[in-house]
Amino acid sequence: MPWKGISGGLSRISAGSVTNVWGVNSLNQIYRYTGDDANPWVGIPGGLSDIGAAADGTVWGVNPAGNIYRYVWDSNHWTQIKGSLKRISAGSRTNVWGVNADHQIFRYTGDDANPWVRIPGALSDIGAGADGTVWGVNAAGGIFRYTGDQGDPNHWVQIPGALTAISAGIKTNVWGVNSANAIYTSTGDDKNPWVLIPGGLVDIGAGADGVVWGVNTLGQIYRWIRE
Repeated sequence: MPWKGISGGLSRISAGSVTNVWGVNSLNQIYRYTGDDANPWVGIPGGLSDIGAAADGTVWGVNPAGNIYRYVWDSNHWTQIKGSLKRISAGSRTNVWGVNADHQIFRYTGDDANPWVRIPGALSDIGAGADGTVWGVNAAGGIFRYTGDQGDPNHWVQIPGALTAISAGIKTNVWGVNSANAIYTSTGDDKNPWVLIPGGLVDIGAGADGVVWGVNTLGQIYRWIRE
């Protein structure tokens, strides 16, 4: 069995690395993985509807109102960053991306006083990796990889296939799920880009170190076991 069930219930999950895995449940409660499968989750104060965890310890989240927060590793827990987003992904401290309710795409500038720059295109979910990799999917299920950092005036190249959620840990660890909850991982070959993985998930989180976590429609939590 390639997936190991982990106790708990989550609706969204993000895995930056083996040790930085976060999720939110249907009540917008926030949980961080303890590293111990026997007692896997510790509750974190706050309320979020989506979360992005990076390999370097960076964590960002958004709440149902679209407010944006970055985790601070002290008693305050969260600092609000201005702007409004519906989905967020953090590949590293410097590679944070999000999309808003109108499917507009934003990239973090590194400056909290003026935090977001608009990127051309329209996406409904986005995945940012530790190495600068960025993938996204649009409302029609179309899949795109960011090429704007390579001087491409179109900013995005469309990759064959159809997905509803996507996560990019690094260039070589990209996973997604489609509207039928089927799971796919990227081959690295744009001509034949996806391999079907057994199982059924509604959200997925891929880390920089190869770790993959997912949740299904019932909120059950799974971690990928590499054979």
